[in-house]
Amino acid sequence: MAHLVKIGNSQGIRIPKPLVEQAHLEGKELKLQLVSDGLLITPEKEARDGWKEAIEGAIAAQGQETLDSEWLDTALDSDDELEW
Repeated sequence: MAHLVKIGNSQGIRIPKPLVEQAHLEGKELKLQLVSDGLLITPEKEARDGWKEAIEGAIAAQGQETLDSEWLDTALDSDDELEW
């Protein structure tokens, strides 16, 4: 059970350590979101958090993607004949 405690003119939430550990909240910024039955507390995720590991895992599972040299080696044309 969590408790509200007075902190200056505000209030804070005292969350028992076992819950903090189970939810992996220790030392993280928290996101608070109002939901129909109360308040949802989740760790704030940074942009692209975990992308590197996911890409490395995909490469390990499927191998390095082969590059399409036909497209990469194609000379660049002007777009003068295109209609905008």
